[in-house]
Amino acid sequence: MSTSVNLGYAANAVGQPLKPFTYDSPELGGNDVRVKVTHCGLCHTDIQAIEDFYEITEYPFVPGHEIVGIVSQVGNTVSDLKIGDRVGIGWQGRSCMQCEYCLKGEEQLCLDIVESATWKPYGGFGDSVIVDHRFAYPLPEAMPSEAAAVLMCAGITVYSPLRKYAGQPAMKLAIMGVGGLGHLAIQFAHAMGYEVTVISTSPDKKEQAFAFGADSFFVSSDRPVYLKHIFYFDLVLCTATGQVPWNVLLNVPKKAGRIVLVGFPEMSMNPTDLVAHDLSITGSFLGNRTTMREMLAFAQANRITPMVETMPMNQVNEAMQRVKENKARYRIVLVNE
Repeated sequence: MSTSVNLGYAANAVGQPLKPFTYDSPELGGNDVRVKVTHCGLCHTDIQAIEDFYEITEYPFVPGHEIVGIVSQVGNTVSDLKIGDRVGIGWQGRSCMQCEYCLKGEEQLCLDIVESATWKPYGGFGDSVIVDHRFAYPLPEAMPSEAAAVLMCAGITVYSPLRKYAGQPAMKLAIMGVGGLGHLAIQFAHAMGYEVTVISTSPDKKEQAFAFGADSFFVSSDRPVYLKHIFYFDLVLCTATGQVPWNVLLNVPKKAGRIVLVGFPEMSMNPTDLVAHDLSITGSFLGNRTTMREMLAFAQANRITPMVETMPMNQVNEAMQRVKENKARYRIVLVNE
């Protein structure tokens, strides 16, 4: 039997605005914790899921997966968390723990990943969520909740590939995009010792890119500067979504170099340079539990700070509109009052 009734904000059909929605809170399993949501970041992934971009959404759909909250109930086998603990929860709220990837410690690649999402059955745009305790992470005491919420998805998304591919000192890195992911990627990469160049379609992002820790900046349409960077970078991290300048991205990595996608850009390109330059385009999805804990500690130690604006949870539709219009700078966190 359900133990309580929750209030959340749900889309009832594809692309519909979110409306108040009451639902029975799912029953707590032995390995689960119930977390009262205090803060939940608004990720572009939430908007795409509402629009069924991934073709996995079931309605009514309560989004939300950049969660910070207080443990309010623990399952009978949970010993590492207790009622009153402040925790962060990301996109992944559980895994099968049995497939080949889970057994290797790469739970983010779980074969049952769709059912492992925190928003299954209901996400963080509500009173509380239930997740496996192994995916609820105690937070550094001094870390503000609104910052921690963003790190639970955007932070791990950019930290994981940067940590994986970090090599020799002053490794030359290009980051495409200064947005919700990009502004964090710049900070993490700077702290890791990369030589960081930001490529943007917006010249007005230059000042902020330097403030986040970039060593250099250029606009993708600036052809003379772009030509100076052909075959220049050891690694290219694309944080942008939608249309990106593939003519630039396919020419600035060193030959046999790598482009890592952490967003969902449109993949319309001429593959000639991809083949002729022996390039790899690699996706990177979240990170495992060990990397998540490492990221939180690294962010706290190096003062990695998301640029956040907060809004009340009941203004979720207004917040989504700001994100759709590219007016958020750079992340919005919804606060339960």
